[in-house]
Amino acid sequence: MELINTIPKDLVTFLLVTVFSLLIGLSQKLLHSHKQSDHTFGTDRTFTFIGILGYILFRILPGNPALFIGGGLILGLFLGINYAFNIQRHEDHGMTTIVIALITYCIGPLLLTQPQWLVLLILVTVLILTELKESFDQISHKFDKGEFLTLGKFLIIAGVILPIVPNEPIFRDIGLTAYKIWLAVVVVSSISYFSYLLKKFVFKEGSIVLAGILGGLYSSTATTIILARKIRKDPASTRQYVAAIIFATAMMYLRILVLVLIFNADLFRQVLLYFIILFVVSSIAGLVILFYHNKDYDTVNQELTVDKNPLEFKVAILFAFLFVAFTFLTWFVVDRFGRSGLNVLSFLVGLTDIDPFLINLLQGKYKLGMDAVAVAMLQAIVSNNILKLIYASFFSTRRARVYLISCFVVIILLNLFFVFIV
Repeated sequence: MELINTIPKDLVTFLLVTVFSLLIGLSQKLLHSHKQSDHTFGTDRTFTFIGILGYILFRILPGNPALFIGGGLILGLFLGINYAFNIQRHEDHGMTTIVIALITYCIGPLLLTQPQWLVLLILVTVLILTELKESFDQISHKFDKGEFLTLGKFLIIAGVILPIVPNEPIFRDIGLTAYKIWLAVVVVSSISYFSYLLKKFVFKEGSIVLAGILGGLYSSTATTIILARKIRKDPASTRQYVAAIIFATAMMYLRILVLVLIFNADLFRQVLLYFIILFVVSSIAGLVILFYHNKDYDTVNQELTVDKNPLEFKVAILFAFLFVAFTFLTWFVVDRFGRSGLNVLSFLVGLTDIDPFLINLLQGKYKLGMDAVAVAMLQAIVSNNILKLIYASFFSTRRARVYLISCFVVIILLNLFFVFIV
């Protein structure tokens, strides 16, 4: 340790500048190795010398960056000339290498004035983005005209509207605030958008099973109806569609568990084991349907590749309306009829969209214990599973109904068992 402390700080800084600049240069050399040598102004040694030059010019006059700024202007001029020359000869020549050269020029001053972790972060970012060039090219081909509009809508919902809405109670007895309403919209929209991005950019498009898994992150009920309708058109893939429907229900348990974690950490600890078991059992049921005496378990349906915008404002407004409606309805029922009224309401709510009711229940300040909330939540899920079974059986075929009833009966009975032991 004492030996390390005797090494001059300037020597350590100079070595770091050299190594960091060389690493950037090597990454550029690898990136342009397939191109003609006259396409770029230099490779590994050039970037190393640029980094050393920036360090020298900044270090000559401590506290006075005039030389460093002057050197940067001259370097920028030469890089600009090189770019102009290359753009005339090669129309597809970009500016990335020039920008990286200017970043390399700043490494010395950064090491002298900023924390080392920040410099390392910049270095790693440059290296990673350089290596991911081809990956970004592939991703860009998947973007359509409305992709950034979808992203803009999400940023408006989560980053613009949410921070400015007031958090003052609209009705003191209920504890409902505009912030709580829109927070519920943001959370559900985030899960929906995450599912959309996974389907769009990560996983194989058109896979029936993945359509069920990703659809369950958004709405297991809607996914069940969509997949059940496909069975009549593609009876040869009945098992894949049934398994996808069961997987959608399994993902519903994970989605609700995430909602519980976000809105009620105490309740999350109480119901975690129940939901994990329900998720595992549902997943096993789906796997049994998919793999047992079934050789074709990776069917693709091109109709499932259609990516719909998950962030329509009318959907967000509808969700907000339902959230407010369930808030008043739950307050009225609990106030008038207590826990017994909530039990009846939870079963009825399962016949609709359960997310607004569950989030309201998790956020609400009702005179109920954790056990009552957990029971109401599980009961709503039971009735929702029954509804999905009815939908799926109605839209599918006789063969599919056998598989669906077998799986859903197991899931529903296990869910009911947890209702009684909570």
